[in-house]
Amino acid sequence: MTTTPSDVGDPVLAAGSTVRARRGAGLFLALASGALFGTSGTFGDGLLRSGWSPGAAVLARIVVAALTLTPFALPRLRRQRAALRRNARQVLGYGLIGVLGCTFCYFYSIASIPVGIGLLLEYTAAFMVVMWLWLRHGQRPRALTIGGTAAAIGGLAVMAGVTGAGGLNPAGLAWGLGAAVCMTVFMFICESPPSPAAPEELAGSPGSPPEELSPVMLTWTGLCVAAVTLAAAGAAGAVPMAATTAPVSFLGHPVSWIWPVLAVGALSTGAAFITAVAAVRALGAKLATFLGMSEVLFSVAFAALMLSQVPTATQFAGGALILLGCALVRADER
Repeated sequence: MTTTPSDVGDPVLAAGSTVRARRGAGLFLALASGALFGTSGTFGDGLLRSGWSPGAAVLARIVVAALTLTPFALPRLRRQRAALRRNARQVLGYGLIGVLGCTFCYFYSIASIPVGIGLLLEYTAAFMVVMWLWLRHGQRPRALTIGGTAAAIGGLAVMAGVTGAGGLNPAGLAWGLGAAVCMTVFMFICESPPSPAAPEELAGSPGSPPEELSPVMLTWTGLCVAAVTLAAAGAAGAVPMAATTAPVSFLGHPVSWIWPVLAVGALSTGAAFITAVAAVRALGAKLATFLGMSEVLFSVAFAALMLSQVPTATQFAGGALILLGCALVRADER
């Protein structure tokens, strides 16, 4: 689009340009988060198969993620200490529900049901987000959102092969739905505005508002809360903790357990959660949740590239439905 001299300095056009740039960045971050989360099945499944309990695998994943982010978080800690105090509830909710609850429920789910079914159950969070916005905030879904929800969840069902998945473990189904509830809460926690600054903070920084709690700080502190909580539960015997140093099967070859743990912690957890927070802040909970379904598409792509598991025609059809659903919801957001 060409810019005329009268456009220069126009606050309305400038604001529109900023919003478009923010949403464009949000779309990229949401897809990046889906890609990063999509690697978790490739890296984490081998640990469970080699004898790790879900609790031990989740704890290792969270601890490694927190350690990976520590060098980036510590320089921000001093200047964001006040923001941490103001947003203590958000940090606790993020750590206990978003990180620990969602990851814990998902890992326990796929320990007894297929990974595809676990992902399908987890991403019914998209439906839960739409319903919550309607029932709690009066945002009745329009035709595009209804169609997008049906297409996306239908695509997940097709990709997961639900029609042939009879006799599923009831406990696994319950854990999967628990993961969906936790994901729904996580999205709204990330979307919620920061707590207002205290008068003394405003007095200490005249002319500029206090710094917002960054995605890095929110993720790092949430991971620390989750790690301490799960470690305490394991020490008390409430959560079984079993790990082994036996080699893990990866790409058809035995590798040291260290590599999958580092990968699932640094990439599939630390980087994935940071980009997810930034995406929700830019796009809102509804659109970010739908775009999060790209995790399934990336999981299939990684399986094809790394495990030579070529997608079937049915999976391609399911992927097309997911993309259609996301496109409809995106169009409804404009």
